[in-house]
Amino acid sequence: MTIQLDHAIVPSHSQVASAKLLAELLGVPWAATSAGSFSPVYVNDGLTLDFIDTDEDFPIYHFCFRVEQAEFDAILARIKAAGIPYRSTPNGAVDRQIGTQFSNVYWNEPDGHYWEMLIVSYARLQEHNSTK
Repeated sequence: MTIQLDHAIVPSHSQVASAKLLAELLGVPWAATSAGSFSPVYVNDGLTLDFIDTDEDFPIYHFCFRVEQAEFDAILARIKAAGIPYRSTPNGAVDRQIGTQFSNVYWNEPDGHYWEMLIVSYARLQEHNSTK
């Protein structure tokens, strides 16, 4: 069996609002609540991000979504329409640009978590280049 990530817990100070925003940007389904106390975002058939409310401080997480060009264009259009600042580098200034090397963009959600989407995975860049 191939090991796959099934779900991850995303701490939030406003789980429903955060889950709804991410789901709308990605164009995927979500639920205000599910079994337990989570607001799940169904990223794809095999991955759910479960937002959970907490009053405690929590670390800022980074999640990266690899998408095809058409999905990238659609998600970026929704980011722009929502007026969400985005950038071409992980920690740089908001430049509203797309990274040239990996065709990626970064944005932060209200709790501070870093979201990234890209077309070319730099984690598998050598693999990608060897298939060209």
